[in-house]
Amino acid sequence: MTAPHGEGTGTRLKDPSIRRSLTLFRAFRREQDDPETCYSLLARDAADQVEAYDGPVGGRTVVDVGGGSGYFTEEFRRRGAHAYLFEPDVRELGQKPPVASVVADGYLLPLGDGVADVTFSSNVLEHVADPQTFLSELARVTRPDGLIYVSFTNWLSPWGGHEWAPWHYFGAERARARYHRRTGKTAKHTLGENLFAVHIGTTLRQVRARDDVTVVSARSRYWPFLASAVTKTPGLREFATWNLLLILRRCPP
Repeated sequence: MTAPHGEGTGTRLKDPSIRRSLTLFRAFRREQDDPETCYSLLARDAADQVEAYDGPVGGRTVVDVGGGSGYFTEEFRRRGAHAYLFEPDVRELGQKPPVASVVADGYLLPLGDGVADVTFSSNVLEHVADPQTFLSELARVTRPDGLIYVSFTNWLSPWGGHEWAPWHYFGAERARARYHRRTGKTAKHTLGENLFAVHIGTTLRQVRARDDVTVVSARSRYWPFLASAVTKTPGLREFATWNLLLILRRCPP
């Protein structure tokens, strides 16, 4: 196995460029209008991050949990990985589900222990009511010393309210009502039902207390400089991180 790179090994992943961050930001602003461009770009970027920490994914087993319509799974497969998508909501898969997709709950994956070289979860943790049980399942299906990639948008991030951000700072119900008035549509997300107020400080303490994973890196996924430092500052990190990226290693049983 290629030696991992990151904070847990005494080296640091190079901070991404400002150009890369601006490109992603522009794509996010067009997410509703042009999801193909947005998520294809994000999938390439995420696969690059996985390979930066764990080497090429070609020939390895990648499990994508909650990957929606499959952009991430397809990108890993383009790179030669044996990638499989497990998505609980059949509506998210679209009319043409990607190859190797399974309708399955992330709390109870239909997989044996330790089958994945890489377990991947992008922007899912804020959509589960019990993040620690979800993480336990990701760890279970990952082989010892395998990589677990988890990113999520924390509640106090400017994007924490998702389609009704940043008005969530003034209250979730008020933000949802504003979204409906402005668009004429009912918001996809409802706080406490399919969107939950996940915080960085709490999550980091819980993950570091676990005995089934070790933290290789905890950093802002998109921030172009001091990406690790910003997550170490209580209070500030809840607003400035925007989206937390956790790179974890599965501990031996």
